[in-house]
Amino acid sequence: MNTDWSVITGFLPELLDGAEMTLYITLVGLAGGMAVGVVAGLMRAYGHWTLNYVAMAYIELIRGTPIVVQVMFLYFALPVLASIRIDPLTAAMIAIVVNAGAYIAEIVRGALQSISRGLAEAGLALGLPRWKVLVYIVGPLAFRRLIPPLGNQCIVSLKDTSLFIVIGVSELTRTGQEIMAANFRAVEIWTAIAAIYLIMTGTLTLLLRVIERRLRIL
Repeated sequence: MNTDWSVITGFLPELLDGAEMTLYITLVGLAGGMAVGVVAGLMRAYGHWTLNYVAMAYIELIRGTPIVVQVMFLYFALPVLASIRIDPLTAAMIAIVVNAGAYIAEIVRGALQSISRGLAEAGLALGLPRWKVLVYIVGPLAFRRLIPPLGNQCIVSLKDTSLFIVIGVSELTRTGQEIMAANFRAVEIWTAIAAIYLIMTGTLTLLLRVIERRLRIL
C-alpha cells in the first residue's frame, strides 16, 4: 500500500473550511437546542400534567428516531407535506436543535429533580415565590450536575453533523468525501478528517473539565 501523507497539506484549507462549517452548525444547533431543552425540561419537572405530556411526547418522538431520519424528513418530506422548502444548511441546524433539545430536556429534568425537595420547600416557607426558588436555589445547584451530561451531548451533536452528508451539507465529512473522490487518497484524507474531529472533541472535553473544576471550587 502506497501512501503519500504530503497530500494532506494541500487539502488542509478545504478540510478546515469543512471543520468550520461543522462547528457553526453545532454551535447554532446547540444554542437552539439548549433553549428548547430548558423549556421542555422545566415542563417535565414542574409543568401541569398537560405540559408534562406534551414535553414527554416530543422527547420520546425525537429520542425514538435517528437524527438522519429527522433531517431527511425536514429536507425531503416537509416540502411535500406543508409546501415548506428549506435549504440543506437550515435543515441541518434545525435537526440539531430538535434532536439535541430532546436529550437536553431529559438532562435538565434529571438535574432539577436530583435536588432535594427540602431546599425548595425551605425557600417557599421563607416566602419566596416559586420562580425565585428555582432561579436562586434549585437552579445553581442543578447547573453543576448538568455540566457532565450536557458536555457529552455537545460532543454527540458535533459528531452527528457528519450524518448531514445525506442532504449535501458541506461539513467536514462531506468535504473529505469530495476530496477523496477526486484523488482516491482514502487513507490520508480520512485519517486527516478523524484527526480534526479528535482535535475538536478533545478541545471541547478539556474545556468542560475546566468548567467542572471551577464549579467544584466555587
